[in-house]
Amino acid sequence: MGYGAAFAEVYNRRWGAFSSALAPRLRAFYEGLPVASENRAVLDLCCGTGQLARHFLEAGYRVVGLDGSEPMLAWAMRNAGEYVQTGSARFLQADVRDFQVDGPFGLVTCLYDSLNHLDGPEDLQRCFRCVRRSLHPRGVFVFDLNTRLGFVQRWNGVQVVEDEEEFFVVRGVYDGESEYAVMRVSGFVRREGGWERFAETVRERVFRVQEVLQALETAGFGRVWPSAAGDLATPLADPEACDRVFFVAFPA
Repeated sequence: MGYGAAFAEVYNRRWGAFSSALAPRLRAFYEGLPVASENRAVLDLCCGTGQLARHFLEAGYRVVGLDGSEPMLAWAMRNAGEYVQTGSARFLQADVRDFQVDGPFGLVTCLYDSLNHLDGPEDLQRCFRCVRRSLHPRGVFVFDLNTRLGFVQRWNGVQVVEDEEEFFVVRGVYDGESEYAVMRVSGFVRREGGWERFAETVRERVFRVQEVLQALETAGFGRVWPSAAGDLATPLADPEACDRVFFVAFPA
């Protein structure tokens, strides 16, 4: 999705912390795998403003970030700073359903329910096939999705955010019949001499855990399981009872 410059700025300040908080857990999980000793390359899909990339770059990894939004990528390059200059980091505009990058990558990630933006199982399979082609034979793909429970609990309501740099309203609606959710974010960011207005619409859909697992299998993954952020190595007994699920997938 091609988010605008003002929204990308707000995202960098307000929502980049999600990936920053998860990055150490992801790295610890990856470094517990045999492949980590021979492959220190990370591919971050829907990389946003680059907080996850920054963490891995600081730990000595090579990172490629893909995103559909030029303003998001501009922030990612700004946040990666010196690592872009040295060639350790690259940020590319791409569609996660149809991409090809030089690999292989030991770790591929896609965080903050980014794949909930896709429109159906066929789109998931297209993405997963691209990931499979990019992965090291013993690499791992880790991504998270909102479940139906997550939409019910977190996507209905209104939130107002105001400080010296920005003012915006977030309105979310989840339709249980269609299983689609829409979030409207509109407001203003401070500019020299005034304020700039922005408005963005975020649309997501529910994917059932079983259809995600099936799409992974169809795309060429073997060992796969749903897990929680705090324990990626342990499969969840009842993932649909969680508001957010992290999927761990190894190539077949």
